[in-house]
Amino acid sequence: MAAPDLNSPTKVEGKVAFTACTSTNSVTILSNAAASSACLRISSLMVSNVDGTNAADATVKVYNAASGGTAFSIASTLNIPADSTVVVIGRDNAIYLEEDRRVEVQASAADDLEVVCSYEEVT
Repeated sequence: MAAPDLNSPTKVEGKVAFTACTSTNSVTILSNAAASSACLRISSLMVSNVDGTNAADATVKVYNAASGGTAFSIASTLNIPADSTVVVIGRDNAIYLEEDRRVEVQASAADDLEVVCSYEEVT
Protein backbone atom coordinates (compact mmCIF):
# COMPACT_ATOMS: atom_id res chain seq x y z
CA MET A 1 0.00 0.00 0.00
CA ALA A 2 1.56 3.22 -1.17
CA ALA A 3 -0.56 6.32 -0.93
CA PRO A 4 0.32 9.06 -3.40
CA ASP A 5 2.28 12.15 -2.39
CA LEU A 6 -0.37 14.87 -2.21
CA ASN A 7 2.28 17.55 -2.82
CA SER A 8 3.06 16.21 -6.29
CA PRO A 9 0.29 13.96 -7.59
CA THR A 10 0.51 12.31 -10.99
CA LYS A 11 -3.18 12.79 -11.73
CA VAL A 12 -6.29 14.24 -10.06
CA GLU A 13 -9.64 13.17 -11.50
CA GLY A 14 -13.02 14.54 -10.42
CA LYS A 15 -15.63 11.82 -9.99
CA VAL A 16 -19.12 11.23 -8.61
CA ALA A 17 -20.75 8.17 -7.02
CA PHE A 18 -24.43 7.80 -6.31
CA THR A 19 -26.87 5.25 -5.00
CA ALA A 20 -30.43 4.80 -3.82
CA CYS A 21 -31.00 3.19 -0.42
CA THR A 22 -33.49 0.54 -1.53
CA SER A 23 -33.51 -1.22 1.85
CA THR A 24 -32.53 -0.54 5.44
CA ASN A 25 -29.25 -2.41 5.00
CA SER A 26 -25.97 -0.50 4.73
CA VAL A 27 -24.83 0.22 1.20
CA THR A 28 -21.29 1.13 0.15
CA ILE A 29 -21.19 4.52 -1.56
CA LEU A 30 -17.41 4.69 -2.04
CA SER A 31 -14.55 2.23 -1.60
CA ASN A 32 -10.79 2.55 -2.06
CA ALA A 33 -9.12 -0.81 -2.71
CA ALA A 34 -6.13 -1.95 -0.66
CA ALA A 35 -3.68 -1.75 -3.58
CA SER A 36 -5.20 1.18 -5.49
CA SER A 37 -2.18 3.49 -5.10
CA ALA A 38 -4.76 6.26 -4.84
CA CYS A 39 -6.21 8.56 -2.24
CA LEU A 40 -9.85 9.65 -2.57
CA ARG A 41 -10.73 13.17 -1.39
CA ILE A 42 -14.45 13.33 -0.63
CA SER A 43 -15.48 16.94 -1.21
CA SER A 44 -19.22 16.43 -0.74
CA LEU A 45 -21.67 13.78 0.34
CA MET A 46 -25.34 14.72 0.14
CA VAL A 47 -28.31 12.67 1.30
CA SER A 48 -31.72 13.48 -0.20
CA ASN A 49 -35.07 12.30 1.08
CA VAL A 50 -37.26 11.63 -1.98
CA ASP A 51 -40.30 10.73 0.13
CA GLY A 52 -42.76 13.63 -0.08
CA THR A 53 -44.40 12.88 3.26
CA ASN A 54 -42.13 11.15 5.78
CA ALA A 55 -38.77 11.99 7.30
CA ALA A 56 -36.06 9.32 7.33
CA ASP A 57 -32.77 8.89 9.19
CA ALA A 58 -29.37 8.35 7.60
CA THR A 59 -26.28 6.88 9.21
CA VAL A 60 -22.96 7.38 7.42
CA LYS A 61 -19.87 5.45 8.51
CA VAL A 62 -16.28 5.12 7.38
CA TYR A 63 -14.63 1.71 7.70
CA ASN A 64 -10.91 1.16 8.23
CA ALA A 65 -10.88 -1.79 5.83
CA ALA A 66 -12.60 -2.09 2.46
CA SER A 67 -13.76 -5.62 3.31
CA GLY A 68 -14.71 -5.77 6.97
CA GLY A 69 -12.99 -3.51 9.44
CA THR A 70 -14.14 -1.25 12.24
CA ALA A 71 -16.79 1.40 11.58
CA PHE A 72 -16.53 5.02 12.70
CA SER A 73 -19.55 7.32 12.45
CA ILE A 74 -19.52 10.43 10.28
CA ALA A 75 -23.24 10.97 10.92
CA SER A 76 -25.44 8.86 13.18
CA THR A 77 -29.23 8.70 12.76
CA LEU A 78 -29.23 12.08 11.02
CA ASN A 79 -32.83 13.15 10.40
CA ILE A 80 -33.54 14.03 6.76
CA PRO A 81 -36.94 15.78 6.48
CA ALA A 82 -39.30 14.85 3.64
CA ASP A 83 -38.31 16.39 0.28
CA SER A 84 -35.04 17.72 1.72
CA THR A 85 -31.32 17.34 1.17
CA VAL A 86 -28.67 17.40 3.90
CA VAL A 87 -24.96 17.94 3.22
CA VAL A 88 -23.10 15.46 5.41
CA ILE A 89 -19.63 16.22 4.02
CA GLY A 90 -18.81 19.54 2.34
CA ARG A 91 -15.71 21.33 1.13
CA ASP A 92 -15.22 22.84 4.60
CA ASN A 93 -15.02 19.38 6.19
CA ALA A 94 -13.76 17.18 3.32
CA ILE A 95 -12.18 13.85 4.23
CA TYR A 96 -9.57 11.64 2.62
CA LEU A 97 -10.34 7.99 2.02
CA GLU A 98 -7.03 6.13 2.17
CA GLU A 99 -6.35 2.75 0.62
CA ASP A 100 -8.36 -0.13 2.06
CA ARG A 101 -11.16 2.14 3.36
CA ARG A 102 -14.85 2.56 2.48
CA VAL A 103 -17.88 4.72 3.26
CA GLU A 104 -21.33 3.24 3.79
CA VAL A 105 -24.79 4.74 4.21
CA GLN A 106 -27.75 3.17 5.99
CA ALA A 107 -31.34 4.43 5.76
CA SER A 108 -34.06 3.99 8.36
CA ALA A 109 -36.66 3.43 5.62
CA ALA A 110 -36.36 1.65 2.28
CA ASP A 111 -36.64 3.66 -0.95
CA ASP A 112 -36.64 7.06 0.82
CA LEU A 113 -33.00 8.18 0.62
CA GLU A 114 -30.63 8.84 -2.28
CA VAL A 115 -26.94 9.63 -1.85
CA VAL A 116 -24.57 11.60 -4.10
CA CYS A 117 -20.84 11.72 -3.36
CA SER A 118 -18.46 14.02 -5.21
CA TYR A 119 -14.78 13.12 -4.88
CA GLU A 120 -11.33 13.41 -6.43
CA GLU A 121 -9.15 10.40 -7.14
CA VAL A 122 -5.55 11.39 -6.53
CA THR A 123 -2.79 9.18 -7.90
